[in-house]
Amino acid sequence: MIPREILKKIRQIEIRTNRLVTESLAGQYHSVFKGQGMNFDEVREYQPGDEVRAIDWNVTARMNHPFVKKFVEERELTLMLVVDVSGSGLFGSVAQSKRELAAEIGSVLAFSALRNNDKVGLILFSDAIEKFIPPRKGRRHVLRVIREILFFQPQRRGTDLSGALEFMLRVTPHRAIAIVISDFIGAPTATPRQGNRRPRPRMMMMESLAQASFTALRQANRRHDLVAVQVTDRYELELPALGRLILRDAETGEVVEIHTGDERRRAAFAERQAREQADLARLFRSAGIDAIQLRTDQPYAIELARFFEMREKRRLRG
Repeated sequence: MIPREILKKIRQIEIRTNRLVTESLAGQYHSVFKGQGMNFDEVREYQPGDEVRAIDWNVTARMNHPFVKKFVEERELTLMLVVDVSGSGLFGSVAQSKRELAAEIGSVLAFSALRNNDKVGLILFSDAIEKFIPPRKGRRHVLRVIREILFFQPQRRGTDLSGALEFMLRVTPHRAIAIVISDFIGAPTATPRQGNRRPRPRMMMMESLAQASFTALRQANRRHDLVAVQVTDRYELELPALGRLILRDAETGEVVEIHTGDERRRAAFAERQAREQADLARLFRSAGIDAIQLRTDQPYAIELARFFEMREKRRLRG
């Protein structure tokens, strides 16, 4: 029996995201992803106006007359949500945590897929595979997916993106739409001490998890249509001016005291985080992966719609 408060939370997300899907995003989802699955139908004679790129040169050579390949859109696609449930996802400086934002984004995409008659699957990961729900159709299935993203209690706190992507490749043999929802923060590389200076704490760095997982990301994107959705919080990008703070890392348990009243320290932190965000964006581009950043303190609907429009324009140009 699911507790009433959990059902209420799921229902609120369903109402909020379903409205967004109905009003604007369902059509964009179909336009953006519909060209990813095409099945060969037949070869027919070339007709004026046909795309030259569709010419089947082997048949044309044999028949001494131009023929083109005809494809039909694959009616059924699979949306695989790969969601980070490590300890850092519980952070949120506003009413919504990163985990709750991930659930809303997953809900929007899942309901868009539902309207497109696509299957939806789910992989929850920390530094292990926490849960796998095979792709299925139907509203009840989508509501289960949302419930798991919101309320699943992971056994571990760390993050292993490479392991999650390798698992996805094993359980998803056919081409799918793979949406990785994560803050893309991972354990830093070892930092040697310099004199008496202590290495920078992990929580003070937006260490790029994607950097260590570049090969796995690129391989997954070759087989699937991979999209990276980064969920982050304002205070992971800039420090608040709140004086001395004691912070505890949700993944490692590390505790550190910092003085946020120092304006120069806050400026240096913001500059460092901006550089690391730029590095992360460059890494996604070099792997050929579309990426979007969403924040807990900002409405996501406009950014998500803008992202879909960008993908659709590029697809039309291609």
